[in-house]
Amino acid sequence: MSETKSYGLLIDGQEIFTDDLLPVKDKYTGDTVALISQARQEDVEAAVASAKRALNKPLSPYSRAQILMKASTIIKSRREELASLIAKEAGKPLKDALVEVSRAMETFRLSAEEATRITGEMVPVEAYPGSENRLAFTIRVPRGLICAITPFNFPLNLLCHKVAPALAAGNAVIAKPASVTPLSALMVGKILEEAGLPAGWYSLIVGPGSTVGEWLLDDPAINYYTFTGSYEIGKRIQERAGLRKTTLELGSNSATIIHKDADLEKAAPLCARMAFANAGQVCISVQRLLVHRDVYQAFASALVKHTKALVVGNPKDPATDVGPMISTKEADRVMAWIKEAVEGGAQLLHGGTREANLIEPTILADVNSEMKVWCQEIFGPVVTVVPYDHIEEAIEKTNDSEYGLQAGIFTSSIDIALTCAKRLHVGGVIINDTSAHRTDSMPYGGVKNSGTGREGPKYAVQEMTESKVILFNHQVL
Repeated sequence: MSETKSYGLLIDGQEIFTDDLLPVKDKYTGDTVALISQARQEDVEAAVASAKRALNKPLSPYSRAQILMKASTIIKSRREELASLIAKEAGKPLKDALVEVSRAMETFRLSAEEATRITGEMVPVEAYPGSENRLAFTIRVPRGLICAITPFNFPLNLLCHKVAPALAAGNAVIAKPASVTPLSALMVGKILEEAGLPAGWYSLIVGPGSTVGEWLLDDPAINYYTFTGSYEIGKRIQERAGLRKTTLELGSNSATIIHKDADLEKAAPLCARMAFANAGQVCISVQRLLVHRDVYQAFASALVKHTKALVVGNPKDPATDVGPMISTKEADRVMAWIKEAVEGGAQLLHGGTREANLIEPTILADVNSEMKVWCQEIFGPVVTVVPYDHIEEAIEKTNDSEYGLQAGIFTSSIDIALTCAKRLHVGGVIINDTSAHRTDSMPYGGVKNSGTGREGPKYAVQEMTESKVILFNHQVL
């Protein structure tokens, strides 16, 4: 993409330009890398009308699978181009952006396979008195028009996790990406068109939630909202959606437990890497580390050592591990939370400094449960380290949160692992890895204020279809 090129919305197979252009910034340099049109209300209405027309001509499961598989192949062929785009518009280090593109390719491939596996079941109604001559089964049918609202931190793969399963299930999609990272969603639309997706099945709408988001929530033709972002906006979507189906992947302050029998040589570098990946701007980022007192000092020292080895700087440099925060506003907030914690008695083990929107990876000890860096979602390159004496204490502190997305536990004890698996009140428990691990095929989602529903192509297809019962009353010959 050229440095100053303008891009439009994608509606009914056409690129639609408006007079209201939004600059897309390079998050490291601050330069404008592109301009993209912002939607008017009539554009939202046109996207909805286009999707409704598309749904009147359903695509067969085979066609859907073929289109999605071809899209996966195209993504693979453009891996470096897409990664470079993510590094610019999201400020994500290039090495991580390359991984995201590979994951997006897999998300499309998995979704293509799921398009051919949608099944119902037999219902044994003939077993009930008076129904001996009846035969029943269920089928799963598309929900219809789906609105996918996506965040900035994984501008490609999190969009793919909504769009690819939606199409696999036979739905049409209107995508509204984060306004600071819309170009990846634009590229997905162009890739789907190249892969053979007919007009109307994918629309791209760009603009603020206060206007465009509200217009999308207002439209009764949209049957399902899938959203990744903050709890506050997720709650707003749930309230406005009413009886319409939602999947909400919201915030977290994920904990990882380091038990006394953990392999510290494995745990310390993983925790350092996953606390600060994408500058900590990951929903399941390692934010709270609960470390058994017997290994606390050894682990804390190793964590500092591995954190110091991380390279902070230009995300387009292949050596960079930690890039900039998404905006100055967010960098200001994170620095204010660090200052508040230190003034409240927290000990700064490493970091706490800033250059522009680059925040040095920060490790805090001696925090208490009232500090924002512990009890709220920091969404920045900050991790807190707290000792515990008994595993019950670690479980209790992990669960003492309004969030419940994922948690990690490092231990060599199967009994400790299974105890944590059963008692941690989260959507996923990761054994001998951090809370930040996600495999794209697994069911992913949270409990409490971390959201509702599950992603992962197989599970998203279930969410994005509904069961319909078919019952025959027949005569026995």
